[in-house]
Amino acid sequence: MNMHATIDFPAKGSAASRDGFGKALVELGEKDKDVWVLTADVSESTRTHWFAEKFPKRFVQVGVAEQNLAGVAAGVAACGKKAFVSAYGVFSPGRNWDQIRVSVCYNDVPVVFHGSHTGITVGPDGASHQALEDMAITRVIPNMAVMAPADVEEARKATIAAYESGKPAYIRTCREKMPSFTTPETPFRIGEANVYRDGTDVAVFACGPMVYETLLAAEKLKGEGISCAVVDCHTIKPVDKKAVVEWARKTGLIVTAEEHQVSGGMGSAVAEVVAEEYPVPVRRHGIYDQFCESGGAFELIKKYKLDADGIASVVKESMKMKKR
Repeated sequence: MNMHATIDFPAKGSAASRDGFGKALVELGEKDKDVWVLTADVSESTRTHWFAEKFPKRFVQVGVAEQNLAGVAAGVAACGKKAFVSAYGVFSPGRNWDQIRVSVCYNDVPVVFHGSHTGITVGPDGASHQALEDMAITRVIPNMAVMAPADVEEARKATIAAYESGKPAYIRTCREKMPSFTTPETPFRIGEANVYRDGTDVAVFACGPMVYETLLAAEKLKGEGISCAVVDCHTIKPVDKKAVVEWARKTGLIVTAEEHQVSGGMGSAVAEVVAEEYPVPVRRHGIYDQFCESGGAFELIKKYKLDADGIASVVKESMKMKKR
């Protein structure tokens, strides 16, 4: 756990976290000729076209065939290469879970899956394209790490960390431009959460775009006399057990915030640790067992109470659990 990691708050700009993935691929491709990238007819949308333009001989376009995509990537990795697979999260891992499980993770070959356009911030594309189950179905597979970076810089670092691990991994990013607030100096290690704000009354573990919204929520709560810690739980698997236990002990109340179904995602990972190691009340906040509407990204964030106001209201409600 990295205590009080360096951030720029308030944020000084915005960018889509998928851009960080694309930039990291180019960095890795320049230093390692064994890096290969594969996609399913969505190279510009997933930012893999930047790699394709520089290294066309190491770029594979399989077309709209996500199951084949995973199988080909497993073969590339089995030949000694380091493969990166990029597609919309709702289709990969959504449509190729079996190939990811058997061809990649069972064989424990170095394939990194990038799920772009995840969560409700894909917006107008509607429920069919809003990947809200991807962390749940990937974190149960042995040998696979699962990450949900908070912004563009953290997405870049997560991609490089996945490469360095030499193991299967899944990284989810979003399409919409979101606040860029972590810095090149902000630490990133797989399995080590970052603490961006101290607090004594409640600790909010957040991932993806919800991290910045939680920072804003903590500022609001401060004005109401609630001391709220903010923890960037960018790695869902392996989750930072030490951080979870420490903040459960310190505050006696944990709230989680994620752009994902509350079942099986980051909140569930945190709650599992709390239940086994240091039981305190836990409130999981996210999407509550439903398909969501089509709409603007920020309209949907507000509607489903995943903006700063919504998260703050959930934290205040959760304080009653602590009193009980």
